[in-house]
Amino acid sequence: MLRRSIVLAALLALVAAPAFAQAKAEASFNVGYTISDGVSFTNPVPVNGVVFNRVDPKDSVSFGLGIGFFINHEAEVEFMWNRQPTKLEATGTGPAVSGDMKVDNYHGNFVFNFGEEDAKARPFLYIGLGATNFGESTFPNKTFPSVTKFSWALGAGVKVYPSPHAGFRAGIRWVPTYIKTDAAGWWCDPYWGCAPVGNVQYANQLEFSGGITFRFGG
Repeated sequence: MLRRSIVLAALLALVAAPAFAQAKAEASFNVGYTISDGVSFTNPVPVNGVVFNRVDPKDSVSFGLGIGFFINHEAEVEFMWNRQPTKLEATGTGPAVSGDMKVDNYHGNFVFNFGEEDAKARPFLYIGLGATNFGESTFPNKTFPSVTKFSWALGAGVKVYPSPHAGFRAGIRWVPTYIKTDAAGWWCDPYWGCAPVGNVQYANQLEFSGGITFRFGG
């Protein structure tokens, strides 16, 4: 899968090369480390006499690709793909068990770059919307199927350009992914009446990354 992803990224770069020549754009490759958490179960899952009530992706190395086009010298629209090869760990009344899993993020980001466009160092902030895919994970006598959920992202970092067209990028990114809402009871008001309330659960990823970035066009 990694080989196919690299080949796809190379093909996209070749296809996009004419556009790069006409517009100011960036492409980046990043490697980092992601701290993750998961969710608990309202209805515990029994497997071989052990009851599991929580699953969490384990912290692990991650990597990703990004491509962005500048609207002006500060504003940029970027697509970012990121993968965390990890293990899904289930915990409960007995020993924890785990199975291999991949977590993929697909986000469209709006990026604001500080400073002049030819500055050697440019801090940046971004917000993104998209989806997170939790790949299939297999345990003894139990398989958690692949699932894709809405997610968003907040990120910040700095790009450093020792040369006009090649540089380094370092950043931090938080990705909360909506998983489910558990019933938590009722809210009542003498005037408005009663309504059900829920406990919203998110799976979170906090990534610290660094990599290389290239500027094109302009």
